[in-house]
Amino acid sequence: MLNAPEASAIRSLATLDDDEIGREAVSQVLPVIRRHVRTTAVMRLDRSELGLAPGPIVLKLEQLQHSGSFKVRGAFSNLLLNEVPSAGVVAASGGNHGAAVAYAAAALGIPVTVFVPEVSPPAKLARIESYGAQLVVGGASYDDARKAAAAWQEGSGALDIPAFDSVATILGAGSIALELQEQAPEVHTVFAAVGGGGLLAGLCAGYERAATVIGVEPEGAPTLTEALRAGGPVDAPVGSIAIDSLAPRRVGTHTYRVAARLGGGTLLVDDGTVAATQRLLWDRLRLVLEPGGCAALGALLSGAYVPPPGEAVAVVLSGANTNAVDFDH
Repeated sequence: MLNAPEASAIRSLATLDDDEIGREAVSQVLPVIRRHVRTTAVMRLDRSELGLAPGPIVLKLEQLQHSGSFKVRGAFSNLLLNEVPSAGVVAASGGNHGAAVAYAAAALGIPVTVFVPEVSPPAKLARIESYGAQLVVGGASYDDARKAAAAWQEGSGALDIPAFDSVATILGAGSIALELQEQAPEVHTVFAAVGGGGLLAGLCAGYERAATVIGVEPEGAPTLTEALRAGGPVDAPVGSIAIDSLAPRRVGTHTYRVAARLGGGTLLVDDGTVAATQRLLWDRLRLVLEPGGCAALGALLSGAYVPPPGEAVAVVLSGANTNAVDFDH
């Protein structure tokens, strides 16, 4: 149990300036969420197993995390770094963040309402409801769900848990980087998918240039790519088979600033590559990922990034809330 000064110091992390978000801050948050999240496994392969030129690759298996994605790290970080009102919490999500907040809130005994758009897959809706959350479905996109959640939050007084654009969310996601550095210290370059940028910004903060961290986006949803080109968050297209997890209208302000300061840029992959990567992960490794969870590896499989022979690379895989494999007999 934290004493009052310790609790105050921990809660102050949620209000850090963007230029203060780095490895030291992530290191302070990890012990706070440690007992609530899994240290997910890594899989070491030779790239030739994936049909690429030989060389080392490490897959960080965040689809094995509670609720099926890395999002639960940011969910617990938000709930534990902030004062939660009696009205509980509210979240807008394409699906994975909603499931993560629902899981974390249930674990801590906190009421939760989750707003999702109509494009959210049934597997994600079922996961959210399985944790006892009040689920509200409506609107064509994540941004519609975001607006509905904001209106509900204003009337209820609940605490909003952002899917990506908050300091606490970024610091929670950054715990992946600390784990990966212990599990695979040889890695030079890390790839992660980008939607709103919470995962990428967290990895950038946790590595703080100890490795190059590169974001990968669908060509139809280039939120960070467009922001880096414009010098700040701007509206981007939202068309992709990964629309339920990687297609907010624009990247977050906090996430953009961290990624621009500490990141190694972005790469784009087309939907055909994402779909082919999803199939390959199942065929070669028996890993089940939703489309958004496959985009980062797609950058290597498509040749968008060709590592030098000796370069050790890592890819964060995340998002197993899918009906991609039918187990009915």
